[in-house]
Amino acid sequence: MGDSVDAGLFQQTAHSPSFFELARRMSDNGQQLVDFCIPCNPYFPTPEMFDALAANLETVLKFYPSDADTISGQLARVLGLNPSTIAMSNGSTELITWMDHLWIHDSVAVPVPTFGRWTDQPLGTGKRVDMFPLREVDCFQLNVDEYVRFIRARRSRVAVLCNPNNPDGGYVTRRDVIRFMDELVDLDLVVIDESFIDFVEVERDPSVAMEAAIRPNVVVLKSLGKNFGLHGIRFGYLVANPGLAGKMRNTLPKWNLNSLAETIVFMLRDHGAEYQRSLQLLARDRYSMAMQLAQLPELTVFTSQANFLLVKLAPGIDGSDLRDYLINSHQVFIRECGNKLGMSNQYLRVVVRPQQDVARLVAGIHDYCRPRQWPADDELALRRNAGRSAS
Repeated sequence: MGDSVDAGLFQQTAHSPSFFELARRMSDNGQQLVDFCIPCNPYFPTPEMFDALAANLETVLKFYPSDADTISGQLARVLGLNPSTIAMSNGSTELITWMDHLWIHDSVAVPVPTFGRWTDQPLGTGKRVDMFPLREVDCFQLNVDEYVRFIRARRSRVAVLCNPNNPDGGYVTRRDVIRFMDELVDLDLVVIDESFIDFVEVERDPSVAMEAAIRPNVVVLKSLGKNFGLHGIRFGYLVANPGLAGKMRNTLPKWNLNSLAETIVFMLRDHGAEYQRSLQLLARDRYSMAMQLAQLPELTVFTSQANFLLVKLAPGIDGSDLRDYLINSHQVFIRECGNKLGMSNQYLRVVVRPQQDVARLVAGIHDYCRPRQWPADDELALRRNAGRSAS
């Protein structure tokens, strides 16, 4: 067992501590920390791509990158988009920050639970955040019509929709997202956060980025770090009409992207097939992992179209205690959701990972729960069965 990680580390921020911070606090016992917390793609880049990056590392680190227009222009060519409709940033969080400063003047509607920056950022700058509650009884699925009525009743001027949503992985069909945008054409801004859209498998071409490029008030947000499993590089982009995208480009610093980001963007053109294969492997793992977790009587597993699963613990199980046990006894790092608006510490978000890592997670939960008998009522049993069938 490694050195015990102080539970207070998890109370210092609304987000989880970094992998590096945790690894520094744990002694080396020959077993590497397995990260089920930070959503990433375990199959991309490929080992061959990492080898190529390593061989070129000195050049990448030694010289300045190109300006953002050059890098985003290459990304536009890879994606088949007009360069004037793209603004690329140092992570999607940078774009959320600037969207708040540029376009959120009064109020913003946000479903909760969702990615915390969509509530924390505007609250921090004194905006009114109208929080639309997603209900467990509905498996946290967003009802577009109810959300639109809520926006009208609150007179929100900006609306956000994360699709798939974080932390539950709930997905709204492309047709319903377009209807949502049509209903709110008079708002100051409609943001569709598609950070996890590439992981969707129930619908072909689920993105509405092409629609955003020709609409007056829509911005689609993308996160390359989440898709490609490269969070450390920090790169994201938005798609919008040329006026909105141009305003964002002119606001961002000229050299806000680093040379690693540039190198990866220029590699993508030659590795599209490998990326598509990685998405297929991840979809396979998501199904397998959901089935394995649903077999544990202590867990309820919710359906997801992202690269993570939302799990609810049985009554009596403390998610914070389980998190601390897993990291200190099994070196498995999970996301306990007690500090997410609209959730409690009975909820966990676990990232989809390959089978050998899932086996460690399941073994750790077994070990934690073995001495205990958790209460189970009829409602819990029904939810658990529903979770298995939905998976």
